[in-house]
Amino acid sequence: VQPSVPPVPNYKLSMSIPEWLQAIQTYMKMLQYNHTGTQFFEIRKTRPLSGLMETAKEMTRESLPIKCLEAVILGIYLTNGQPSVERFPISFKTHFSGNYFHHVVLGIYCNGRYGSLGMSRRSDLMDKPLTYRTLSDLIFEFEDSYKKYLHSVKKVKIGLYVPHEPHSFQPIEWKQLVLNVSKMMRTEVRKELEKFARDMRMKILKPSSAHSPMKERPRGKSLSPRRRPGSPQRRACRRDKS
Repeated sequence: VQPSVPPVPNYKLSMSIPEWLQAIQTYMKMLQYNHTGTQFFEIRKTRPLSGLMETAKEMTRESLPIKCLEAVILGIYLTNGQPSVERFPISFKTHFSGNYFHHVVLGIYCNGRYGSLGMSRRSDLMDKPLTYRTLSDLIFEFEDSYKKYLHSVKKVKIGLYVPHEPHSFQPIEWKQLVLNVSKMMRTEVRKELEKFARDMRMKILKPSSAHSPMKERPRGKSLSPRRRPGSPQRRACRRDKS
C-alpha cells in the first residue's frame, strides 16, 4: 500500500545526478497530477524566489496533487543544494483545435547535457532524461512530442538559470528568450537557442528585471494573474490535453 504522504527525496553521495533527478521526478509523480480543476497552491510568478521556496516547502508538507507550474517550483526547491545542476524555466504556447494552451517545465543543464523535470497529463511532455547534447535538441524533442497530440508549438520561452540561493529576493526570470517558432525554420530556431545557451553557460545574461526586481513587468497573459487566486492556472495547465 502506497503511503499517503510520499517521503521527500534526500540526496545521497552515492547517487549520480541523473539518479537524483530521477528520484525527484518519481516523488513528483507520487504526488500525482492535479486533475481536479482546483488549484491547491497559488503561485505568482513575480514573487521573489524566497517566497516561492516557502510555497514549495508547503507542497512537501501537504502532499497534494500538482500541476506544471507547481512542479517547476518544487523542482527548483528540491535541486537547490546541487550547484552543478543549473535550472531554468521552459514555457510552451501551443495551438490545438482552435484553442491555445500553455505549459511549463524545468530545464536542467548539468555536465554538458540537457534534460527536464516537470508534470503534465502527458508522460512525454514533462521529464526528459539528462542526455541531450544541446538545448535545441531538448526543445525539438518536446516539439516532436507535441506533434503526437496534434498540438502545434507557437512559442517557446526560455528563462535564466535560477540562483541556488533559496533566500534570494530576486524573482525567477521566466522569459529571457521568446521565440515565435511557428514562424521560423528549425535551423533558425537552433541558431537562436544555441547562442542563448552559450550565453547562459557563460553567465553573461542579466535578468531584464534586475534593475527593478519588485516592479511588475507587463507579461502578456501570465500563467498566474494577480486577481482571483482561485483560478490562476486552471487555464495554464489545461494545456497539454488534446
